This record gives sequence, structure tokens and C-alpha cells, in this order.
Amino acid sequence: MTSLKLAALMFAVAATPLVAQTKVTKAEFGKLPNGAAVAVYTLADATLNVRIITFGAHVISVKAPDREGNIADVVLGYDTLDGYVKDNSTYMGSVVGRYGNRIGKGQFTVAGKKVQLSLNNNGNTLHGGVTGFDRLNWTGKQVPNGVELTIVSPDGDMGFPGTVTAHVIYTLVGDKLHMDYSATTDKPTVVNLTNHSYFNLAGAGDILGHVLSIDADKYTPIDAGLIPAGPLVTVSGSPFDFRTPTPIGERIHETNEQLKVAGGYDHNWILDPPHNFSKPAAVVTDPGSGRTLKVFTVEPGVQFYSGNFLDGTYKGRDGAPYQKYAGLCLETQHHPDSPNRPDFPSTTLMPGRRYHTSTTFEFTVTK
Repeated sequence: MTSLKLAALMFAVAATPLVAQTKVTKAEFGKLPNGAAVAVYTLADATLNVRIITFGAHVISVKAPDREGNIADVVLGYDTLDGYVKDNSTYMGSVVGRYGNRIGKGQFTVAGKKVQLSLNNNGNTLHGGVTGFDRLNWTGKQVPNGVELTIVSPDGDMGFPGTVTAHVIYTLVGDKLHMDYSATTDKPTVVNLTNHSYFNLAGAGDILGHVLSIDADKYTPIDAGLIPAGPLVTVSGSPFDFRTPTPIGERIHETNEQLKVAGGYDHNWILDPPHNFSKPAAVVTDPGSGRTLKVFTVEPGVQFYSGNFLDGTYKGRDGAPYQKYAGLCLETQHHPDSPNRPDFPSTTLMPGRRYHTSTTFEFTVTK
């Protein structure tokens, strides 16, 4: 090789930008009452710092900068494992399953067989039943830029048929937290996995001033048990129209039967196609800090929950009680009660097939 070519090659290598690598570390977070150790994985790069524990596959912390570079934790959570163990109702940051959201009366039919699940929410099954995936200690394994968590749910677990092996891979690349879910089964069953993080982009206070947009022109109305009822409803002319960015608190107290039933927003929006990463399913911004969250997914729906049932019972970081509207959830998912709604996209998983879905949370700053 001539000296000129060698110099050119060295210049090209030097001019090539280095790809930032996420640093992944593992430590013990505590022990469960049965003595099982819970690990915490920390994913850190130049922009974000994310912490994930094996118990419930919880995202326990996401530290992100504001427009001035000030860092705050933008998800609700607890200082110690004890907080997560004692909180058996908010699903704070966990992966919920086998079936995220509600199944009416905990009943459905799959492959011609009637199924009765454990009931844990006003006569219905919510987020997998009394002991869902959020209450189990997953097995963790470090992967490039993140962690893979695995759980094996035996046949009959909470009434669900089939032994299901489920995985979630969290990876942090730049300003994006990716979540890739997969599952297999040995009997016909239903699967619907999602993350239940509560976001507060201001880092404190309530989320009523956050500005939200959802790429959806229909949503699923609910009955008194928060189960989808009747046909899909257009968002046009209602407090559910977030097709243009709107402060969450602007219409949350309007006289509206659907808002009254849920005590605020706790509904599934039908995302406009295509359901892929070409456009965000939802975008939420805190005007004060400039922190912005963009949600991308391949799922057909997103459950927007405005933290209506938080009531100060649980005390988060530094002992601060989480009051109503302290955080919001954007749970990417198949629609609630899909096993009983043939008009909804199917959540049935058959032996020999693989369930797979992906969601990304992108954290940016609006100047």
C-alpha cells in the first residue's frame, strides 16, 4: 500500500464517528420474602440512565435531561425493593401479563375450550390475574446494550392454558429505550404483553399540564367495569380527541360519561395504520422542562391512563406520596377483552408459533 493510500485510509478511519455504546452493569437490588435475590441492571449512555429489576421486569428509573441539561427521573418508582413488593395494585413500571389490560369476567374460549381465569378487578381479570408477571422474579441475562429477562409460566397459571415462556429485551441506544417481547406456548392460549411505566416528564407534581397527542381517530368505550362496550367510537368532538397536541388537563374534568366511569382517562385508542415505526403512536411533552416522550410501536392500540386511581397510598422516592394524576401510562397493546371480541385483532397464540411485538420510548427535548 502506498503512503498516500495509507494516509487516506487513516484519515477515513479517524473521520468515521464512533458508535456510542451503552454501558450495562448488574448489582443486587434486594431479596424477596422467600429469599430469592433480585438483580438490578443499569443501562447508561451519554443521554439516558435506565434501571431495570428482575422482579416484575420493572423499569424503576429513567433519568433524562431537560432543555437546560438538568437531570430528573421521569418515571414513578420506589427507592427499595420493599416498595415494589408491597405495591400490588399500581403495576408501577412492570411488564404485565400474560394478558395486559382486562378480560371480561375472566372468561374466554380458545380452541373450543372455555377458560376461567383468576379474578382481581371488579369481577374481571386485570393484567394477568392475582399473581401476574408483575409479581414474579424473572431471570436476567446481559445482552449488548441491555438486558434480556425471561419468565416461564406453567400450564394453568392464573387459569391460562399452556406453558408459556416469555421474554422481554430492554436495550438502550442513544435516546431510545427499546422493548422487544416474545413468547411461545405448548397449548392454545392468549398473550398480550406491555410495559406499565408511569411517566412524569417534569419529575414532580402532576401531569395535567403535559401536552399529549395520540395518532388515533377512534377509541373503545367502556362499561362500569372498564370493559370495552359496544362499537368503536370516533374521538371527533369529544375529550378523547388528541389528534392535535392538547394539554391533558384541558378537558379531563368535562361532563362526559366515559370520563366519569374511569375517573379520567383509562381507555384504549385504536391507532391509525400503519402500526409500525414510521410514525409515533403518541407524543407527550412537558412544556416547563421541554422533555418529550415519543412512543413507537407495532401494536394496534395504546391505553392512555392518566393515573386516576393513585390516591397517596403508596409513597415513592424520598417518601413522597403518589397522588391522583402523578403520572401517566401509555401502554402499547392489543385491545382489552380481545379474546371475547372477534372484531378485534386476535391475541391467540398457538403451539409452534411465536408471539413477538416491539415498542420504543424515545426521550428528546423540545426547545
